[in-house]
Amino acid sequence: MKCISKILGESAIGVVGGSGLYEIDGLDQIEIRAIQTPFGDPSDTVVTGRIDGRRVCFLPRHAVGHRLLPHEINHRANIWALRSLNVRWLVSVSAVGSLREEMAPRDIVVPDQLIDRTGTAAKHTFFGQGIAAHVGFADPYCQDLRGWLLTSARSLAPTVHDGGTYLCMNGPAFSTRAEAAMHRLLGADIIGMTNAPEARLCREAEIACATLALVTDYDCWKKDEAAVNVETVLENLHSNSSMAKQIVRDLIAKIPEIPGSPSHRVLDTAVFTPREMWPLETARNLAVILDRLV
Repeated sequence: MKCISKILGESAIGVVGGSGLYEIDGLDQIEIRAIQTPFGDPSDTVVTGRIDGRRVCFLPRHAVGHRLLPHEINHRANIWALRSLNVRWLVSVSAVGSLREEMAPRDIVVPDQLIDRTGTAAKHTFFGQGIAAHVGFADPYCQDLRGWLLTSARSLAPTVHDGGTYLCMNGPAFSTRAEAAMHRLLGADIIGMTNAPEARLCREAEIACATLALVTDYDCWKKDEAAVNVETVLENLHSNSSMAKQIVRDLIAKIPEIPGSPSHRVLDTAVFTPREMWPLETARNLAVILDRLV
């Protein structure tokens, strides 16, 4: 069943991050939405509202209270739920470790590339079960949204890095020193545990995605710094959370109401299986994504 927002054609802006982001000043007409998906339950309910007249949908990645480990997050359900609310632009707010001297704790990075070392990419797709698709992923983040996010971040944060490679690793433990050294040799600049599944699924769902990465630590490669621990991560994350809210609030006004970036039409050249061969159940499960192609 199509949601009302899709029938009206009004696009929404999604934000995935830690709990509390729905407290951004100016959010009104708040609703709490419990979304059922063909892929199971999302991390939590979705908080929807309006900021400066725009529909905004917030989803806490690890659930309120940070109850989910990275490998426990149902990314497919999260992105499907947001797409069902007609989210066409998504900002992923992520805590990351730095693999470069110049990207210091409490800096902000807006990455432009991604390395997926989770080994779980095969399960982070909406396709299969009779409908084959292969989306282009050479540039994993929407360049338009990245540009607007950079503008907002630079106007509010003291140190913002334009570009960088996010390496996504398996958790829940942090890296060994040998792994951190290898990640640096691979050319990665920042490291986290959640961004690759989100970016892949957003691309398949025709959601333009960009990441606001908040540097919390130097991982464990820097010998003159203490190895990363939860206390350090939380201290620096809380320091940056207020700034992150301001950046997201500023960004919302810059995002067009009409989805017009290349990410919004990626399935035009990605779906291999002819329409007449789509299994009914699979097509029904993917209706929020594929309806435009029918």
